[in-house]
Amino acid sequence: MSQETLNTHKASLLLSAANKSHYPPDDLPEIALAGRSNVGKSSFINTLLGRKNLARTSSKPGKTQLLNFYNIDDKIRFVDVPGYGYAKVSKTERARWGRMIEEYLTSRENLYAVVSLVDLRHDPSADDVQMYQFLKYYEIPVIVVATKADKIPRGKWNKHEAAIKKKLAFEPTDTFIIFSSETRQGYDEAWDAILGRL
Repeated sequence: MSQETLNTHKASLLLSAANKSHYPPDDLPEIALAGRSNVGKSSFINTLLGRKNLARTSSKPGKTQLLNFYNIDDKIRFVDVPGYGYAKVSKTERARWGRMIEEYLTSRENLYAVVSLVDLRHDPSADDVQMYQFLKYYEIPVIVVATKADKIPRGKWNKHEAAIKKKLAFEPTDTFIIFSSETRQGYDEAWDAILGRL
């Protein structure tokens, strides 16, 4: 599949699921998106799909509490998983999210890869490192996308990229993309990496 054959404007929120019994029953390929609550997951989805508000961006992090399945042109789905590491959510709620995410990532046969979003400006959090290690452990293909590149001078990107890779113990066989939803930096690379996994 190539970007040309995919009508990204034909995209909609298909359903929200709390567990396996709610997942779509077909075998369309799925790409999951994981990251901290305020890393810019919704903006990433909206930028890739050329839409303003398909995935709702919220000033209140931690708003996505279910697995949101987005249907794209009846050919591929994005699955937005709840943001992690948000302090105002109770421990029991965080544990529930963790189980929900883990169940999806480890049992879903439609899952082709995970886009793991980190903030280019900062070192990865313990949760970011844990997510990357989790994906490596289960041998789930991972694409690391470093967001908010527009907030850093281009001359410093390499330094920040190196710091993130070091903290994650990033494997060179994985894909690393510097991204900005403001400038669309990394847009083509992100689509190439995602469709290259299908």
